[in-house]
Amino acid sequence: MKSKKKNNGDNLGFEEKLWRAADKLRSNMDASEYKHVVLGLIFLKYISDSFEEKHKELFEDKNSDPEDRDEYISINVFWVPKNARWDFLKSNAKDPSIGTLIDNAMLAIEKENLSIKGVLPKDYARPALDKTRLGELVDLFSNIPLGDKHSRSKDVLGRVYEYFLGKFAMKEGQKSGQYYTPRSVVKILVDMIEPFHGRIFDPCCGSGGMFVQSEKFIETHGGKIGDISIYGQESNQTTWRLCKMNLAIRGIDSKIEWNSQGSFHNDAFKDLKADFVLANPPFNDSDWGGDRLREDVRWKYGIPPVNNSNFAWIQHFIHHLKPDGIAGFVLANSSLTSETSNEGGIRKEMIEGDLVDCIIVLPTQLFYNAAVPACLWFLSRNKTNGKFRKRKGETLFIDVKNFGYLVDRKHRELRDEEISKITDTYHIWRGETKQTYRDILGFCKSVNLEEIRTKKYSLNPSAYVGFESIEEDKTKFNENFSALEINLKNQFKKSDELQDQIIANLKKLV
Repeated sequence: MKSKKKNNGDNLGFEEKLWRAADKLRSNMDASEYKHVVLGLIFLKYISDSFEEKHKELFEDKNSDPEDRDEYISINVFWVPKNARWDFLKSNAKDPSIGTLIDNAMLAIEKENLSIKGVLPKDYARPALDKTRLGELVDLFSNIPLGDKHSRSKDVLGRVYEYFLGKFAMKEGQKSGQYYTPRSVVKILVDMIEPFHGRIFDPCCGSGGMFVQSEKFIETHGGKIGDISIYGQESNQTTWRLCKMNLAIRGIDSKIEWNSQGSFHNDAFKDLKADFVLANPPFNDSDWGGDRLREDVRWKYGIPPVNNSNFAWIQHFIHHLKPDGIAGFVLANSSLTSETSNEGGIRKEMIEGDLVDCIIVLPTQLFYNAAVPACLWFLSRNKTNGKFRKRKGETLFIDVKNFGYLVDRKHRELRDEEISKITDTYHIWRGETKQTYRDILGFCKSVNLEEIRTKKYSLNPSAYVGFESIEEDKTKFNENFSALEINLKNQFKKSDELQDQIIANLKKLV
């Protein structure tokens, strides 16, 4: 496979420069705390830019009043009071009271725009936040247009916001919880299930990346945004706020609920039946309160263990699917083979119920906040509903654990062409194209129920797809080595001697 195109995002070219400047101002502040300072300011800059553009247009029209709130609300532009406009904050960036001014701006915006009431961060005046650096951060963002028409057409704000979310997830590592799913993984999930219309539900929605990618998918394929309805729930209030801001800056209408009990114990959408479920749940959670839910209508395929939430999440997803609904979600690899505490029994019942449509085992190091190997599950409530080829009793297994390239020592990304290979294979297998599906040794295999039975209901793709030839493995190794070599050269530009020595040592291993 070619390795020229490695970036699966559409970076604008200045995100990294902007991030480095912003991160430099962080000083000793913890990344988990600093992200709300930064992302709140990015949000404020965006809505102010959008407002000011419309304000200028109305000011130049002698028949309009630039201070008429309805002129903005009618076109889905946030109304920004005078004390919350960016120019006002920029002019006071060097003032020691800049933190209080920003807090007041956030309060004023929430008061005038009820859709984001209680969402924006309002603790910029706290003593621990260096006001000089805060003012420098205001100056930094002042030079980046985010909300004007041209920037909106390029989704500058959305892409900067998403880039920063990813960077903060990398900084926080496993401490960041489950709020961020890498863009490449979200893209696979969305492109696979194709949510063109209907209800999309994520009961552990984090920062809302699944919803954002769903909207992008519809736009890319010429669909209408209004054809989908978005529902989400999040138990972490801080993350819920991130999600609300992430969707608000993109103008995505949604119903996102928060409660501290979470989806298992306080389901905000008890009666919801969705066309699509997209999720990255906090898998392998041993403290999900399962001891209080031994008798529950959701456990159709078996009672999940109290010390692991994986099969509770799966059954929760199924419970919220329509009779012909489709689910795509992330889980730990252990869910594919575990036999402990009735997990094997639940998996068996689901397989015999013909729910499992596709399983993908992912490469390691894709996730910033999960060290355990992960996989993707795709469930279909009805494989013979006429939407696609009849696939009764069939499951597609895909193994891509050798895909991707190292961004740095700890993190891996998938290439665009690799993502396309994965999703295209699934669509061909479902009969969506004129192409004929074929098993590929070491990559994919279509398996019938009887074969899964012989494997004792294991869903591990490696048990079915086989192994690539030595030559194919060597090619992939060389591709990854080339990517690592380029990465090292970039990191050690100022130390040629050290660079050459490291690369020389690595070549000895080839």
